[in-house]
Amino acid sequence: MDTVRVRWAGNRQFVGWDAYGHGIVMDARPENKGEGTGPRPVELVLYGLAACTAMDIVSVLEKKRMPASSLEIVVNGTQREDDYPHHYEDIDISYIVSGPGVTEAAVARAIELSEDKYCAVKGMFGPQVRVTTSFRVVDAASTPAEAAGE
Repeated sequence: MDTVRVRWAGNRQFVGWDAYGHGIVMDARPENKGEGTGPRPVELVLYGLAACTAMDIVSVLEKKRMPASSLEIVVNGTQREDDYPHHYEDIDISYIVSGPGVTEAAVARAIELSEDKYCAVKGMFGPQVRVTTSFRVVDAASTPAEAAGE
């Protein structure tokens, strides 16, 4: 069983930690009586989704003997605004993968396995959440930021 604790720190700020002592500060935006000192709790879903699928992708590519030298994931979520709760209705995941010998087919299969079988965070989404995915495999000599044109 996983256990986390969250304690109110004032205004809309909350501090959380797990059984291993890893901590996180969560807060609301200033316009919502927060101080903006940390991600909003709902944004943690996007972080969790990105990290969950990233771990799967790295693992699958290693098993295929195509280890990634870099992996960057950008997740954009659009919350519904017309009714409560304001859950994410649309989530777009974009992967940028680099590694010597990494093929598009291997990345596509790794993403498919993650999204359909392994990623527990993705598995918790119901049919009310539409998830779209795209990816690029870039030259191993490029960094993800260079590949994104930054």
